[in-house]
Amino acid sequence: MPKPPTAFDLRPDWLALRSEPAIAPDLPVIDSHHHLYHRPGLRYLLEDYLADLHSGHDIRASVAVQARAMLRSEGPRDLASLGETEFLNGQAAMSASGLYGNARIAARIVAHVDLTLGARLLPVLQRHIAAAGGLARDGGRLGGIRQPLAWDADASLYNPAYPTTEDMADSPSFRAGLSLLQSLGLPFEIWAYYPRLPRLAALARAFPDLPFVVNHLGGIVRAHAHAERDVFAAWHGGMAALAACPNVLMKLSGLGMRLSSFGFDDAPLPPSSADLAAVWRPWVHTALDLFGPDRCMWGSNFPVDKGSYSYATGLNAFKLLLQDAPTKAQEDVFWRTASRHYALEMQ
Repeated sequence: MPKPPTAFDLRPDWLALRSEPAIAPDLPVIDSHHHLYHRPGLRYLLEDYLADLHSGHDIRASVAVQARAMLRSEGPRDLASLGETEFLNGQAAMSASGLYGNARIAARIVAHVDLTLGARLLPVLQRHIAAAGGLARDGGRLGGIRQPLAWDADASLYNPAYPTTEDMADSPSFRAGLSLLQSLGLPFEIWAYYPRLPRLAALARAFPDLPFVVNHLGGIVRAHAHAERDVFAAWHGGMAALAACPNVLMKLSGLGMRLSSFGFDDAPLPPSSADLAAVWRPWVHTALDLFGPDRCMWGSNFPVDKGSYSYATGLNAFKLLLQDAPTKAQEDVFWRTASRHYALEMQ
């Protein structure tokens, strides 16, 4: 399968060229977005993630988000992604044993289900709920369903692992799926590119009682054809439309992906947190101004973002960006919003 348009190759030797102590090491943190998987040439399981966490920051818990890992190779195609939920729940159970430290990794799971399944969707969702030990609001681990809609007219930015179309979110079958999520109390997580944000806002308005969690700061794309556009202006307009929907939350994540094209991966040395903060400031501060800290949550997007910077450096950059904010605002972004949304009690 071709490499997706998101990830750089990981270069541990390059990352090791820079090391920083943790900023505000006593500030509790919930990582609201990371992945765990084992793929050809890339292993990122519980112990690999924990190795990145051991950087001086006080990570209390994390949310593991689907990434097409451990899909079932046999049985009905509709249930293939159930293998990933079972796998993530197993990783969570290992962490919950306490044998791997105090942080509760994958304490909440965001699973993948094809929302266009129609009448077949309810039994599939019920299987995922059972595999995760129940809904998060009921003390289980299932905290949401994600179906990426990362379509773009530039075919080079399209990830074939997530088949989608320009109009999928407007289809009756997809909207019926959202109605079912709403009735079950299952939040919807979405990753779409910034040109789609106004249509996503219309979707959120159509389902005002369904929590929407928009991933990766609204899908900033500055690569390929988008490099010639005024991305910030278009992104800002879409983000403002989303922010007007009170049922939408924003994840401050994903800025290390190839799509964002901030260029740190091309430098001889990995970036410092100050380097990252300087470039990210207009994007992150705009999101915070539009949504407010109580509707934003930080996420590492590791190991995808690890191609651009280390875990400690990326988290330091966000702490720098919020260092002048009130204490409550910092707590909202780094743990309180995620704790409230995912019904995740701090340890």
